[in-house]
Amino acid sequence: VQLQASGGGLVQTGDSLRLSCVASGTRGIAGMGWFRQAPGKEREFVAAISWTGSSTYYSDFVKGRFAISRDNAKNTVWLQMNGLKVEDTAVYYCASSLAAGSSWYKEPFAYWGQGTLVTVSS
Repeated sequence: VQLQASGGGLVQTGDSLRLSCVASGTRGIAGMGWFRQAPGKEREFVAAISWTGSSTYYSDFVKGRFAISRDNAKNTVWLQMNGLKVEDTAVYYCASSLAAGSSWYKEPFAYWGQGTLVTVSS
């Protein structure tokens, strides 16, 4: 599975961005997720969506501002980011999980994209 993330850029506080992630293959995928890594910080979970059904999961710091969605026919997952804050500045990575069970999004993700940089200025 190869993942291609795009959509990052330089925006101002309060602006919106939509990140896209296209997967080259989805066989066995339990779900897709977005993570981010800010300079000098560890990578952290942002959001995830199951590949079937309608389950979504968010970190507390993005609830109500970010929305994850997918289009199975296009093998694409999006992350709509609204109300961006300076602290959202990071490289955003999409990833896919092969884990089973209801807590699949808490398990290590198997495949990772190359990351797309989001910079939010004040």
